[in-house]
Amino acid sequence: MTSVEHNNSTASGESRDSWKSKYGFIIACIGSAVGMGNIWLFPSRVANYGGAFLAAYLLFDVLIGFSGVVGEMAFGRKARSGPLGAFTKAGASIGYGKVGRTLGVIPMIGAFMMAIGYSVVVSWIFKYTFYAVTGRVLHLGDAAMEIAEENGDSAVTAGISGFASEFGHTASAFGNSYWLVIAIAVTLVIMVLGIASGVEKANKLMIPVFYALFISLVFYVAAQPGSAAGYRHMFTIDPEKIRDPMMWVYALGQSFFSLSLAGNGTIIYGSYLSDGVDVVASAWKVALFDTLAAMLAALVIVPAMAAAGETAFSGGPGLMFIYLPHLFAAMPGGPIVVIVFFVAVLLAGMSSLVNLFEVPIAAVQDHLGRSRVLSVALVGVIGAIISICIQGIVSDWMDFVSIYICPLGAGLAGVMFAWVWGKDAVVDAVSLGRKRRVGSWFYPLYKYLFCILSLAVFLLGAVNGGIG
Repeated sequence: MTSVEHNNSTASGESRDSWKSKYGFIIACIGSAVGMGNIWLFPSRVANYGGAFLAAYLLFDVLIGFSGVVGEMAFGRKARSGPLGAFTKAGASIGYGKVGRTLGVIPMIGAFMMAIGYSVVVSWIFKYTFYAVTGRVLHLGDAAMEIAEENGDSAVTAGISGFASEFGHTASAFGNSYWLVIAIAVTLVIMVLGIASGVEKANKLMIPVFYALFISLVFYVAAQPGSAAGYRHMFTIDPEKIRDPMMWVYALGQSFFSLSLAGNGTIIYGSYLSDGVDVVASAWKVALFDTLAAMLAALVIVPAMAAAGETAFSGGPGLMFIYLPHLFAAMPGGPIVVIVFFVAVLLAGMSSLVNLFEVPIAAVQDHLGRSRVLSVALVGVIGAIISICIQGIVSDWMDFVSIYICPLGAGLAGVMFAWVWGKDAVVDAVSLGRKRRVGSWFYPLYKYLFCILSLAVFLLGAVNGGIG
C-alpha cells in the first residue's frame, strides 16, 4: 500500500491528518458515494425504465467518473484543503484569492446543509434498524390489518397504511429526536478520531460489511417465487424508453449525485491523499463500486417487488420504510431479512454522513485554527440543533440543497480548477502519482463536458423539481 504522510499542518498548529493507505482512501470515497440514492432511487428508476436506464446510467458514469471524480480528487490534493482553501488558491493564481474564497463558501455550506438533512434520514434508519432487531418493524401494520379484516376491507392496503402511519410519525416535526441525537453522536465519535483512526477505519469496516449483506440478500431474493420477472424487466431494453428524454435526464442526475459530486466531499477526501496515488485509477474504482452498490440494491428490490406483483414503483423514503418492510413481512425468514437489510442501509448512510460532516469540520480546523476535537464539537452541536428543528421539512430542505447547491458547487469546482487555475495545473495535478502523464483526452473532458453536464444538472433539476 502507498504511504500517505505529509508535513503540512492546520492553522491550529496540529499536523494535518492523512490516509494510512491507498485502499483506505478508495474505500472511504466509495463510502461517500454509496448512499440512499443507490438504495431508494436507483431501483425505482430501473423498475420504471428497465435496461434502457441501466445503459444510459453506465454511459454517464464513465463520462462523469473520468472527468468530475478525477478532477475533484486532484483539485483537493493539489490544494491540500477542502473547497475553501482549494477555491482560494485557484483564485489566487490569477490574483483573485478573496473571490475564490467567497465562492468556496458555497460548496462548504452545501456539504454542511446536506449533512444536517442527511442526519435526519440516518436517524430514521437507526430507528428502523432497532425495530428490525427487536422484531417490531414487521408488525407495524398488524393492527390496521386486523381492523380491515373485521370490516371486510383489503388487508394488504390496510397493512401498508399501518406502515405509512408509523413512518409519518417518525418523519414529523420533532418526531424522531431521540434517534437523531444518537445518529449524530455516533457520527461525531468517528469524526473526532480523525481521518486515519476514525473515518478510514470506520469505512474499512462498514463498506465490506455493506456489500456482504447486500450480496446475501441478492441470493435470498433470487430464490423467491416470481423474482424472475424482475430480472427480465431490469435487463430488457425497450426502444420507446430509449427515446424518452426524461429517462436520459434521470440517468444523468442519478449518476451525478451518486458519485458525490458537489465540489466538497471528494475534494476534502482528495486533500488528505499522498502524491504517490494515481487519482485516475482511484476514480474508476470508486465509480465501479458505487455502480455495483446500486446494482446490488436493484437486484434485491426490483425482483422482490416483482415477486409481489409490482414491476414499476416509486422510489424515495416510502419505498424503504413502508413498502419494503411490508413486503419482507410476508416473505419466509422475514425477521432475518429485514435485519440484514436495515443494517446494510445503516452502514451506507453512516459512510455518506461521515463524508459530509468532514467538509465543515475540516474548514473550522484548517481555517479558524481550532483543534480537531473543538471543530467536531462546534459543527456537531450546530448541526444537531438545526437537524432537530428541520425534521418536519427535511424533504424540502434536501430538495433545495440537491437541486441548487450541489450542482452549483460541482460546476464552480470545475470552473475554478480547469478554467481559473488552468491546464498546466490540472494536468500536473492529475498526472501526479501516475507512471505516465494523463492523456490529452482528460483536460477537455473535464473543462468542457463535465462543466456543461454540471450546468445541465442544475438547470434540469430546477425545471423538473429535482432529477436525482
